[in-house]
Amino acid sequence: MKPIDQQLAEKLLKISAIKLQPDIPFVWASGWNSPIYTDNRKTLSYPEIRNFIKVELARMIMENFSNAEVVAGVATGAIAQGALVADTLSLPFVYIRSTPKDHGLENLIEGNIKPGQKVVIVEDLVSTGKSSLKAAQAVRDAGGEVVGMVAMFTYEFPEAVKAFKQAGIQLLTISNYTAMIGAAIEQGLIKSDDDATLRQWREDPANWTPQHRDID
Repeated sequence: MKPIDQQLAEKLLKISAIKLQPDIPFVWASGWNSPIYTDNRKTLSYPEIRNFIKVELARMIMENFSNAEVVAGVATGAIAQGALVADTLSLPFVYIRSTPKDHGLENLIEGNIKPGQKVVIVEDLVSTGKSSLKAAQAVRDAGGEVVGMVAMFTYEFPEAVKAFKQAGIQLLTISNYTAMIGAAIEQGLIKSDDDATLRQWREDPANWTPQHRDID
């Protein structure tokens, strides 16, 4: 049986939750050129994949963060999957907004976290880690203790690895960029020489530009 990270990478590629365009890059909101675009919310439309992700996230939490008392999903991509995981584990659920609500109580966290409660955070995608760690800080500001974070997928950016280490937060993911490259090559979605291009982007995404290649 293939490793879990490769299994999920194959599933994400199959439903175009991950799209690859090494020669004609996407442009992120940050202005970065990117050979990859990821929208893991698509998995919610596929019951078999949705359940696979739910089970694997729940398993990671039970095996690594068994002391968690609350599951927190990061808006908006991880709200639904976080709620499914919380239901599977029979734990309370909250979700964390990217910005406070602009009316009413102006909540940043929807739901209740009691001071001292141990919280595990669910993410759909980790890129630079900034938004994920901002969510973790919101939990800490609310008095919760972040015991760890689980996610569907990570780009494995070096800056994200460093940021999580500095924040003292353990991040575990079902799949990752390395496994995705292998799955994409195996499925014939990219050429074998695209491997180097994709890996170069991961090492320095802010300054990456596509290499123009001659077409036979």
